[in-house]
Amino acid sequence: MSNSKALEDIIVLDLTRVLAGPYCTMLLADYGAKVIKIEIPKKGDDTRGFGPLKNGSSMYYANVNRGKKGITLNLKDTEGKKIFLEMVKKADIVVENYRPGVMDKLGVGYDVLKKVNDQIIYAAVSGFGCYGPNSQRPGYDIIAQASGGLMSITGEAGGHALRVGNAMGDVLGGTNLTIGILMALHARTLTGKGQRVDVSLVDSVVSSLETGTQRYFASGKQPELMGNRYASAYPYDSFQASDGLFVIGCGNDKLFKLLCEKVLKQPELLIDPRFETNIKRCENYADLKPIIEEWSVQRTIDENVESILAAGVPAAPINDLKRVTTDPHIAEAREMFVSIHHPVIGDMRVNGNPIKLMTTKADISTPAPELGQDNAEIYGKWLGLSSEQMEELTKKNVL
Repeated sequence: MSNSKALEDIIVLDLTRVLAGPYCTMLLADYGAKVIKIEIPKKGDDTRGFGPLKNGSSMYYANVNRGKKGITLNLKDTEGKKIFLEMVKKADIVVENYRPGVMDKLGVGYDVLKKVNDQIIYAAVSGFGCYGPNSQRPGYDIIAQASGGLMSITGEAGGHALRVGNAMGDVLGGTNLTIGILMALHARTLTGKGQRVDVSLVDSVVSSLETGTQRYFASGKQPELMGNRYASAYPYDSFQASDGLFVIGCGNDKLFKLLCEKVLKQPELLIDPRFETNIKRCENYADLKPIIEEWSVQRTIDENVESILAAGVPAAPINDLKRVTTDPHIAEAREMFVSIHHPVIGDMRVNGNPIKLMTTKADISTPAPELGQDNAEIYGKWLGLSSEQMEELTKKNVL
């Protein structure tokens, strides 16, 4: 492991709030980027008031804003704009998730920033992107999941469309924004110039639909709701055990052969014309599922999973969050929950970084900032403002 951090020479001005943008800048901060989170004076990010709260402080905010410096700045104020442009001169990346055009109206849009620093990478994530007929529509996660088609293929057969249980549109948008930023950073090494990165929550959701769109293109029919079943492979579904549900993932004929011979002890299924190919198994899933469940309901979830894995076939329990957060592989070996100390919340666990670099590893040790806690450091030491200047700007609600 190197003492260096992958992004330690990168400075990010973070104007984002809520989830998609902060998730992106969180990933960058974990790998050493100096992320300066800029919030509205006295108010801050909306999520400072989102639950769950502990000791009056938001654990939501603390989870996705760890590792960042925190300052306040009023971009609607003329002096605030001047200060921001001075920071842009020293920065590598500006990240924002306002509705398209807001930064331009404030007088600090990309066209202005690139004149100040032509190497700046301006990265924005919004509901529908910065161009197109719907670009001015407001966007939240549920809007992205609905507009992007994800809800239409999520739900039990015969039921209603459902939102995925987490903010998947926001997380996908934040992840894609991170990828775009890293691409633009590399492009800058080739061209010497920065550029604008535009990511849409809706685009991110549409891109994730994979076989859903292809099934529609092939048939012209809306894909049906199918619960936990997968349209392109079977048995690839949830199944009943004596104490609940578990999943099997047979993605090819070889795995199905192992399941029939070593687990179900029914090799005759391999020559059954309903099940002899993956395509036929997908067509006749309703016949195959009860055969598997006739075996699985006689055993517990863990007994089923252990037997199926022992045969070389993918299977897993449907873990609840208690199991996920105590799983030795997920929580310990993969470090997907990291303990840090927050000055208000106290000791807490935050979600780990899913990207694992083997040499320049992520560092998750610094808690999320209190509102404006780093004003003195950033404006004083970094920009060179005097304490008197900062005091005056604070009184005028610029900082």
